[in-house]
Amino acid sequence: MNPLTRLDQTLPLNDEERMLLDSVRALARERIAPRAAGFDRSGEFPHENVAAINALGLNAMFIPEDCGGAPMSYTAYLECVRELSRACASTGVIWATNFHAIKPLIDFGSAEQKQRLLPVMVNGGLASLTITEPSAGSDATGMKTAFTPDGDHVVVDGSKIFITNGAHADLYLVFGKWSEIDDGKAAISALVIEKGTPGLTVVREENKMGLRASSTAALAFDRCRVPRANLLGAPGDGLRILLASLNKSRPSVAAHALGIARAAFEDAVQYINDRRQSGRRIVEFQGIQFMLADMATDLALCERWLWHVATMVDHDATDFGIEASMLKLRASDLAMRITTDAVQLFGGYGYISDYRVERLMRDAKITQIWEGTNQIHRQLIGRSFMRK
Repeated sequence: MNPLTRLDQTLPLNDEERMLLDSVRALARERIAPRAAGFDRSGEFPHENVAAINALGLNAMFIPEDCGGAPMSYTAYLECVRELSRACASTGVIWATNFHAIKPLIDFGSAEQKQRLLPVMVNGGLASLTITEPSAGSDATGMKTAFTPDGDHVVVDGSKIFITNGAHADLYLVFGKWSEIDDGKAAISALVIEKGTPGLTVVREENKMGLRASSTAALAFDRCRVPRANLLGAPGDGLRILLASLNKSRPSVAAHALGIARAAFEDAVQYINDRRQSGRRIVEFQGIQFMLADMATDLALCERWLWHVATMVDHDATDFGIEASMLKLRASDLAMRITTDAVQLFGGYGYISDYRVERLMRDAKITQIWEGTNQIHRQLIGRSFMRK
């Protein structure tokens, strides 16, 4: 048994979680992975995959029991993200985004909001975390979307870009600035907007390098009237909600990246064991063994850090932002390196779409960019060691 397989077997999961994960792995292997190349070519949203995930009731694993859910550990959630992403990176991020968008509602929403909105997700809904704007990327505080109170409603005006699940979401967790608060950062607020709300328009879906089957949309809000009952917390609570949500979504991005990396590594191992050059299997060449050793070692260490951070969350840690940044940084850089090395090991075959390492390399790139670019995370990590 190789070290990566042994590492997988050490996950601290209960029997119910292990049974669910067996079902997720079977679904990923038998139904999602075989469709991945076709969805990548067409760019079509994978409704069949989403339906299959919903048939397992997978959204329920992060929804509170009193709202119809069947909550499981954060570790189990991350392993589901990794397994789905290993089979189809687009499908993995579609489902993971449900957690990214809904966890702030679970953590900061009122009892009434949760009872009213969370059943949408239990019943198979899609959600969208709606932050980025043309002038506000890694620095989300630069957002300009305006929330203007108007009696029992909030009027939303502005635009968002690069919104995952944007064209298909049932619930949008939207961040904007409260018009009656002058300070830019203090004005940030969070609002749940429901599908079909007048004034919410999908402007376009992007044609992307990778993750081509996941919907990445530009949205416009034009006098979009939302019940004030959908405001999370009080006006100005948005920055606190945003930072807390990113700390829990960044490990999820890392799990997504590591699913891509593991798929590329496994494809490369199989290929170099089968392919022969100069009368020898490629894996028998020392230089190739060195590449393999570096990939396997770094993958094992990064995955172990993934489970370390997951355990911190499962034990209700509140101060793990730097650990999450370290994880997101290293996992996404590693995914890009392993997929690039896998293409190299395949030689010319790695550059054509008949082999999925070509797709995996394209899928990996975005993990270094979203949820804060890796340059931003390096800055956050480095600053954490400055003496006060």
